[in-house]
Amino acid sequence: MAELNTKGGKKAAPTTDMTAMCDVAFLLLTFFILTATAKAPEVLPVDTPQSTVQTKLPTDNLATITIGKGKVFFDIKGKEVRKRTLEMMGEKYGLEYSDDDTSEFALMESFGVPIQNLKQIIDMKSADRAKAGQPGIPKDSLDNQLKEWLLNARRANIEINDKELEIAIKGDAKEEYKSIKQVMDILQDQKINNFSLVTGLRAQ
Repeated sequence: MAELNTKGGKKAAPTTDMTAMCDVAFLLLTFFILTATAKAPEVLPVDTPQSTVQTKLPTDNLATITIGKGKVFFDIKGKEVRKRTLEMMGEKYGLEYSDDDTSEFALMESFGVPIQNLKQIIDMKSADRAKAGQPGIPKDSLDNQLKEWLLNARRANIEINDKELEIAIKGDAKEEYKSIKQVMDILQDQKINNFSLVTGLRAQ
């Protein structure tokens, strides 16, 4: 509230009580701190190519293949789809996962280890997974686990969401073309001809 001091016949400059505004500012700050979700560090950070296209990827029904430093990582959107995919992969490779394992896997970000070592990654804390030095998912002709992850993720998504899974490739701008082509060949083998390429936004 503005106040005037008329003592001595001189008018003082009006003042404003800022207490209420400071209270509101601190309340808003507290609200945003308590409700914000910290972004988990990327397990395989890549420097994507630049583009002027601004089309956003869907927030569900999506699998992302990240390629960088000669490694391939895989991520699936949707907790139930992730759980079902892990169950199918366990059946394929003769591995068993507990309910706690599948629940934790459903909350994970992308991963890049052979299926035989996935349990070790699941048991780690989120911050430790980024430091674990994951070697990437095998994708060669003798042990093409990336193909199996894609196949089972697509089946799980149709089973749960009754939709075809969309695929996105997030490749490092400096990655060798043969690594990208190898992943594209795996997609082609499963008749996946439509997929997205993740890029960074280039200033125009």
